[in-house]
Amino acid sequence: MAKNVICLWYDGTAEDAAKFYAKTFPDSAVAAVHQITPRVLLDATTDPDRAAAQRAFEAMMTMKKIDIATIEAARRGSTT
Repeated sequence: MAKNVICLWYDGTAEDAAKFYAKTFPDSAVAAVHQITPRVLLDATTDPDRAAAQRAFEAMMTMKKIDIATIEAARRGSTT
């Protein structure tokens, strides 16, 4: 019998949802949990230049989708 591998995307409650589904379906388990972040975002928000990191963080907080060009621009202190 083929096994299904399910990938769920939730904004904030993924682990709870995965555990719920694993309890719902027989012989199911949560095998891994994975919080994928672009390297550019990590580099920008941990920049040793705290002002640059703050600008990048503030830019990111306004986004629904990560826009790397905008984060890099904010990190540099420019608007383009």
